[in-house]
Amino acid sequence: MGHKVHPYGYRLGYTRTWTAKWYADKDYTDLLKEDISIRKLLDRRLANASVSGVEIERGINHVTVAIHTAKPGIVIGRGGQNVEVLRKEIGDLTKRKVKLEIKEIRQPELDAYLVALNIAQQLTRRVAYKKAMKQSVQRSMKAGAKGVKIALAGRLGGSEMGRREWDREGRIPLGTLRADISYGQVHAHTTYGRIGVKVWIYKGEIPVERRRREAATAVASAAAAAAQGA
Repeated sequence: MGHKVHPYGYRLGYTRTWTAKWYADKDYTDLLKEDISIRKLLDRRLANASVSGVEIERGINHVTVAIHTAKPGIVIGRGGQNVEVLRKEIGDLTKRKVKLEIKEIRQPELDAYLVALNIAQQLTRRVAYKKAMKQSVQRSMKAGAKGVKIALAGRLGGSEMGRREWDREGRIPLGTLRADISYGQVHAHTTYGRIGVKVWIYKGEIPVERRRREAATAVASAAAAAAQGA
């Protein structure tokens, strides 16, 4: 058996950055628990808002939470009501000033987590798994992906024994560091049990200039956060 490496952790510091941007020495465990509580709260409150990821950045007395979603209207609410409620609930968890940033995902077909979530929802509604995989691959390729791979594992189609099925199209260079790989994993809870859904989407190579610019920005922000915490 081969060793499976997470595509994001493999590229941290090179083409990807961290989703939690802060540094702490003594209060590390407390802040980590706060991060977990914030993410669980957002998962519960925004279950139908197609949220792909949450980034948390901390200063001395403030917390910035960036929500990446394909449905910003649901997150914001009418007149910004939902945003104010979320800000208040997150503030109750952290006891710090909270700033919310809503970032729209303009092409959900190129976000692996949202594609996996869509497939999981179809499996829950008893859609044929081969049809769900094939349609998702075709939509992602039409949206501009250079490669898509989808893997399902579990009691597919209600079979007695669990098995693994997959479908792919194009290239998925998982060993290339400069490759822009989007990865998502979701569990579908069906009447036959839990089915795992994994999606890899290759969107092309990230230019060297962009990598250097993003790395310099990440180093500068980390240094500024460390200086504020000192």
